[in-house]
Formats: sequence, C-alpha cells, structure tokens
Amino acid sequence: MSADLPLALYVHMPWCVRKCPYCDFNSHQLKSAKPDGAYIDSLIRDLDCELPLLAGRAIATVFFGGGTPSLFHPEDFKRLLSALRQRIEVAADVEITLEANPGTIERGRFAEYAQAGINRVSLGAQTFAPRALELLGRIHTADDTHRAVEELRAAGIGNFNLDLMYALPQQSFDEAMQDVRVACALNPAHISHYQLTLEPGTVFHARPPPLPDEELAWEIQTEAQGRLAAAGYLQYEVSAYARAGAQCRHNLNYWRFGDYVGLGAGAHGKLSMAVPERILRTAKPKQPRDYQQRIAQAVSACGERNFIAPKDLPFEFMLNALRLNEGFETGDFQRRTGLSSRVVEPALARAQERGLLEPRTGGWRPSALGRRFLNDLQAGFLA
Repeated sequence: MSADLPLALYVHMPWCVRKCPYCDFNSHQLKSAKPDGAYIDSLIRDLDCELPLLAGRAIATVFFGGGTPSLFHPEDFKRLLSALRQRIEVAADVEITLEANPGTIERGRFAEYAQAGINRVSLGAQTFAPRALELLGRIHTADDTHRAVEELRAAGIGNFNLDLMYALPQQSFDEAMQDVRVACALNPAHISHYQLTLEPGTVFHARPPPLPDEELAWEIQTEAQGRLAAAGYLQYEVSAYARAGAQCRHNLNYWRFGDYVGLGAGAHGKLSMAVPERILRTAKPKQPRDYQQRIAQAVSACGERNFIAPKDLPFEFMLNALRLNEGFETGDFQRRTGLSSRVVEPALARAQERGLLEPRTGGWRPSALGRRFLNDLQAGFLA
C-alpha cells in the first residue's frame, strides 16, 4: 500500500518571540536572541532514525511549521535540505513551504530563503486592523505584512499564502470584509480564511474575549466565500482558497490521507506499512529540550508509535477527506485504508439520507449542508 502513496515531510520548529493568547500549537517562547543551531542537528538525527521506514520512497512536499520557522537563519534550512537530499530521494518539483511571521523577517531574508530552497511561503497576517492585531497579541503590524509581500515578490516567491482570521474579538462585519479586500489586493496565490476558536489550554479559553455571535460569524464566512470566489480564489477545503493550480500540495496530502514523516518537537507522522497493511502513527516528545535529549540518545526513532485499529480507519479517513469540497473517490478509500468500501456503505447511506453527503463521479462529497455541519457528518463514521 505504501509504494503508491505520496510522502510528505513536516518539520516542526517550536519557538516564537511571544505566545499568542489564542494559540494551542506546540510553541514555546524564545529565551535567547535566536534558536539554538543544535536543533538542526537534532532534526537530521531524527531523520536518520526514521529512514528505515522510508526505503524506496520519495519526498513530494516539505513543510516547515511552528512556532515561527522564520526565526531560523536561511543557512539552517540550506543545511537541513542538503542533508535530506543526501539521504532520500526528493521529487524534482518538490513543494517546500516556510511559515513566516511578518514581524520576524529581516530585509533581504526571503531572497536568502529562496536560495536555500524555499519555494512557497505562508505568511501569518491574521488581520490588517491595528486594534485586532493588538488584541490577538501579534508582534507585527499591517505595514510589516505589506513589506513582507513586496520582499517575497522581489525574491521571486510568487507562490505564497496569507493566513487570515475572522470572528475576532469585537470585530464587525465591515471590518472582516475590509480584511478580505486588503488580502485580495495583495494578490497572493492562496488565502487561508479561518474562524478564531477558543481552544482549551489557551489564554483566550481561560479568559474569553467578546467575540461575534454565531449568526454574525456565519454571515462573515458566507459573504467572504463569495468575495473570494469573485476575486478568483476558489474554496477547495474548509478554510483554504486558491487561484487555479495553487492549492497547497502538502495540505492536500493530509486531507487525502496520504503519508507524512514528522520531524521535530511534538511533530506527528503517519506511515502506511506495505506488509502487513497497517497504518502507523508517530508522535515526537513535545518539549524541545526533552526532544533533543531523547534524539541524542536514540538508536531508533523516538516518541510514541501506535498502529491505527482497523475499526478506527473509516473515521480517520473521513475526518480528513470530508474537509475537501471535492470529497473523495471510493477507490482512494480502499487504497489508503486497505479496507473494502463495503464497511462504510451503511454510514454513507445514512449521511446521504440526512442531506449531508451527495454522490460524485466515482465517489462522494459533502453537500452544502454537510459542509456547514461538518462535525456531524464526520461523526457518522465513528466506530
């Protein structure tokens, strides 16, 4: 099963200048002027420990996420990507994405990132309203985002994403639409437009700020979808909009239940074993210091390693595939889970009867109602 699946690489770089009050990602405030370069050594060692499971496969996409990967120097990425190519085949058209905070980019840095091999950037703009940026605890300004976009284009990186949040504290409908207008005017290849949610373990969850009600949030979402479509950004996933041909290939691999290797503190992976047909989940230690100490001592891959129970595979697959507007092909369910499509036929029929799912050529996709009540649709496939 594994030989036919695309393989992605996710690399977690866990430090930020400051932890945002809404963020539940595995990120840690930087205590020094820059991240320790020894972390790159740990990532290379981590890759070496994973290699026995990757024989005969090639990396199709690479994603540097965080945290704030742009705190690392371009030379760090050059060294890591060079080590990757020395150890495993990398596709000639590999997509290599770097997440960047506009407030951590020094002038000329994007040109150096491009020389190191980065060919796609995801900018964490979030909003262009000064008051909203302050409420979100962001360290950048709207001017920083505009400057970063100019520098991306000067560096020849036209394939970039803007992260945009809505339903922000005290945000009005008009303010949300202004953010969409400004984002479209910057003409990125891709826009991620997602609703702020109060995640457990965050400052906002402990002390909730005043947020727009559900009705206003839905109004913002539907109007933004229309305006993004009119500007040439077609929705292909719950929160992802792209110009033709500019969908994020790395994230598409997740939604299509492809395989990925996770390197770095708290990184997760999913690997399909050819014999027997089983799917392995991996998770690295979350704390950077613990991760680096355990990697230094490892004789094999460190962290948690568990196979997904066959009874859980239908839900795992649908949790991802039903996020896509296009849905999935029945054959892909069989190829990527190793299960017969017969095991999900009753759940598919129930979802269709409820109006949450509709047939497409060779498969199924969420209906408009299913996209609105996606959690209910996905829950129908729980064991």
